[in-house]
Amino acid sequence: MDAPQDGDRSTPEGNRHDTPGAEMGSRQFSRKAVLRAALAAGVAVPAALLGVPALARTVNAKGGAVVPTPSCHDGDEPTIPQTEGPYFKPNSPLRTSLVDPGTVGTLLSVTGYVFGLACLPLRDVLLDFWQADDNGAYDNYGYTFRGHQFTNAQGMFTLSTIVPGLYPGRTRHIHVKVQAPGQSILTTQLYFPNEPRNNTDSIFDPRLVMTVRDGSGGREATFDFVLDVPQTGTTTPTTPTTTTTTTTTGPNPPGGGSWAAGTSYAAGDRVTYGGVAYVCLQGHVAQTGWEPPAVPALWRVA
Repeated sequence: MDAPQDGDRSTPEGNRHDTPGAEMGSRQFSRKAVLRAALAAGVAVPAALLGVPALARTVNAKGGAVVPTPSCHDGDEPTIPQTEGPYFKPNSPLRTSLVDPGTVGTLLSVTGYVFGLACLPLRDVLLDFWQADDNGAYDNYGYTFRGHQFTNAQGMFTLSTIVPGLYPGRTRHIHVKVQAPGQSILTTQLYFPNEPRNNTDSIFDPRLVMTVRDGSGGREATFDFVLDVPQTGTTTPTTPTTTTTTTTTGPNPPGGGSWAAGTSYAAGDRVTYGGVAYVCLQGHVAQTGWEPPAVPALWRVA
């Protein structure tokens, strides 16, 4: 089992993870929450919303005409880290679904967005998920219920899995590592509401509880990550300001080397970049912004 550690027991208000459904009944709205609603609805985000608090607009519950909402506020702190536990394995497969034919358990979809400190969505963020199966067991030999993916241009991710089973000492949870290009790795866990063991699990933290409801084919959960990534408000929220060690403007890195964007790399593959040799830690398709020096979750110096 995961080694029990005392978690940060601060109140949920320290890091809100708003969902569009909750926004309509609230008096105050974080800029992140309104941006999330706008992104989900596919509507334009007012330029004023990306700067100082302003009159925001979002869709109504039926998806009809937009209605005015109160001024936005940025009250969100970065998502808190938690222990990795003993069951993490590198080299997970690139996939958004952890469900295979014959999988046993209650189906669960987890969707959400990844934001930076200015409440702007972050694209190409690496999310690596791992969890127990329906019986509370981890696959330590293969990659069942393990996989990584990247956020899309709107900063959104979607995970298809099952509700993890229980095992002694822990409440239900899903592990995840989150890393924006060129930034440090956030390792944390996601929890389920109204679980009896939430009160006895020393690691559990209410700020990491997902919003969960029953769906037509299983359960549906939402959670938004906020990373400690500086951003500058712009009118193009899908292109956030991030800092990377090196960028490329073509298929090959500056100064030569064998790494190339668009290439499919497997764990153990070796490349050179900027005169330095690297070994691949997780299979992935290389893309601009994910050069070896910038993504320690994917590459390490050989």
